[in-house]
Amino acid sequence: MTTLRLLTALLLLSLVSNVSARTPLVPAPPAIRATAYLLIDANSGRVLAEKNSMERVEPASLTKLMTAWVVFNEIRNGTVSLDETTRVSKKAWKMKGSRMFIEVGKEVKIRDLLLGMIVQSGNDASVALAEHIAGGEDAFAQLMNQHAKVLGMNGSHFVNATGWPDENHYTTAHDLAILTRALIREFPEYYAWYSIKEFTYNNIRQSNRNRLLWLDERVDGVKTGHTESAGFCLVTSAKQDDMRLISVVLGTDSEDARVEMSRKLLNYGFRFFESFKLYQAGTPLTEMRIWKGEEEMLPLGLDKDLYITLPRGQRGKLDASMSVEPEILAPAFKGRGYGTVEVRLGEEVITTQPLVALKDIPEGGLWQRFTDSILLWFN
Repeated sequence: MTTLRLLTALLLLSLVSNVSARTPLVPAPPAIRATAYLLIDANSGRVLAEKNSMERVEPASLTKLMTAWVVFNEIRNGTVSLDETTRVSKKAWKMKGSRMFIEVGKEVKIRDLLLGMIVQSGNDASVALAEHIAGGEDAFAQLMNQHAKVLGMNGSHFVNATGWPDENHYTTAHDLAILTRALIREFPEYYAWYSIKEFTYNNIRQSNRNRLLWLDERVDGVKTGHTESAGFCLVTSAKQDDMRLISVVLGTDSEDARVEMSRKLLNYGFRFFESFKLYQAGTPLTEMRIWKGEEEMLPLGLDKDLYITLPRGQRGKLDASMSVEPEILAPAFKGRGYGTVEVRLGEEVITTQPLVALKDIPEGGLWQRFTDSILLWFN
């Protein structure tokens, strides 16, 4: 009887081991002591862990991510340059809280103000930038809200460039992840500044408040925030191999806690998930007959790279299928959708993306249109 029980136990253990080998297990996210948090893959946008990510919170100095976004856009549009200077106003000079210690009436380069805001979290630098871009902080806040709307940050509203507490100044963990993801994608050359550990201005050297830059070699940004009412906050991005994660931790009770909670989320994401490029933008995935055009075949593909994030070991179980319009008539226009690509993991739909034309195909000549009309009639 004892031998039979032992054999039965060994058989059950073997079955469990085989199932585990086929289906890697993913535990629930670790316990995170924060008012709200969010962990996403930066490339695919997939949410890996979250709590209260859509609830309004006070952003504190995380606001400066949006301040930087507005300035970076102005530089890209050619309305501002890094080497031009601005005169420091009395309002900027008098700002309380974290500062880069600019002096009233002095000319300061935009480059230095950006570094003072990014590395030293300078409230004085943020106001000086806002005044230079829009003439005043109120007008600059309008720009911030306009950009937030374009980005899809529907849970955010800004009234200043610093994150100084105000009941009408708020955001969400979800929105901060959207903003950070866009900043990394659109401005990689400026995002690199968020990894700078020290900056010296006016003979005053200050360290970046993001301690994870020293503690975790995977981390290369992004921003800290703290007020009494907001608690200790941290938006972090880290890269391991080809996978980049973004974590947002809001409302912890100490500087140590925001570091510890952020590391927990990053470790969880890198340990149990993987991210990879499934399809490259602009690569033909199929060709379809196009009627009445100068050419007979229309290449279809994706207009942006398609990244997939999965639990580790599940890549071989992916299944992709395409659905295409049954009858495509010229003219065809590059970027126009003519179907969809659906990617599934078992019964779960991972993503659905538009299948678009990869080139323009104008209408064919009179004879081509006539003969194709006859063929279509028979079909």
